[in-house]
Amino acid sequence: MKKILFSIVAICTLSFAQAQRIPLADSAISTKHQIRANGQSFSYTAKAGTQPVWDNSGKAIATVHYTYYTRDDIQDRSKRPLVISFNGGPGSGSVWMHLAYTGPRLLNIDDEGYPLQPYGVKENPYTILDVADIVFVDPVNTGYSRTG
Repeated sequence: MKKILFSIVAICTLSFAQAQRIPLADSAISTKHQIRANGQSFSYTAKAGTQPVWDNSGKAIATVHYTYYTRDDIQDRSKRPLVISFNGGPGSGSVWMHLAYTGPRLLNIDDEGYPLQPYGVKENPYTILDVADIVFVDPVNTGYSRTG
């Protein structure tokens, strides 16, 4: 009986996991933040979103997740550098670029890479956001990017 119940649960779970709905339009959420980095204090916007990917017939076949950081006090964005971090996989999204290197926040870890309490994040005083905007892209099937 336990084997049958386990099999039913496993089949239902696999079926549910395979049936994903791909949105037909871009979706994004923006938040505002402040940071002190490389000797400067400034505000920035973080925008996290998902964009659909279409095949040649116009059918949505995947989604690409991104996080886009922009410094707020920039008057002419056309002259500002943009760093595109297309990282991840297999199985891991661009989270390590966000929280370990170039993004405005770092994981709260010690010098050997072990998490410190309280768990969470802290400001990255060496982020490149003072000189360039950053977009982190998760390849399909990494992070929050998915196939249909």
